Amino acid sequence: MQDIEVIADPAAAVVALDPVRARLLAELHEPASAATLAGRVGLTRQKVNYHLRQLEAHGLVEVAQTRTWGGLTERLLVATAAGYVVAPEPLGKPGAVREDNRLSAAYLISLAARVVREVGALARRAAKQDKRLPVFGLDTEIRFATPADRAAFADELTTAVTRLAQKYHDEQAENGRRQRLMVAMHPAPTGEAA
Repeated sequence: MQDIEVIADPAAAVVALDPVRARLLAELHEPASAATLAGRVGLTRQKVNYHLRQLEAHGLVEVAQTRTWGGLTERLLVATAAGYVVAPEPLGKPGAVREDNRLSAAYLISLAARVVREVGALARRAAKQDKRLPVFGLDTEIRFATPADRAAFADELTTAVTRLAQKYHDEQAENGRRQRLMVAMHPAPTGEAA
């Protein structure tokens, strides 16, 4: 089971976003049969089987094991990931956001969508090739005393990242691998948003 899977196929997104199927996905962090799930979610085994087949057809669940009881074979299914994120593609291509508008929420959302789209595709390809994807993530929280401090921090961070990029970028490197670096800063959510 993967930690997180990015759903890029529109049909798979529709299947996963159905409330009943989303609940079944949440229940399938451990292998379970349709009969077991039916008892947990309050549906008939036949309805659960129908929804499981839809999830299975789109690669969101898989057979973990089978058990034979008398002349019947019971399938135990498990989710393919602990969590799912729907890529922007199923909802339409995000519009172009002007790069000179780096201080807008739209620009930050556009960058985040690109991360989901690109890293999701790269992760799927790496998984098919049974390879690790070389990535790095950094997350921290800063409490600024004033808006001026926040602006000064953003300027210093821009200068530092630009200096590091210039230092390590080598356009002529024979076996060099391009990496994309994005830095985002936004207010930390409070209340329900957190």
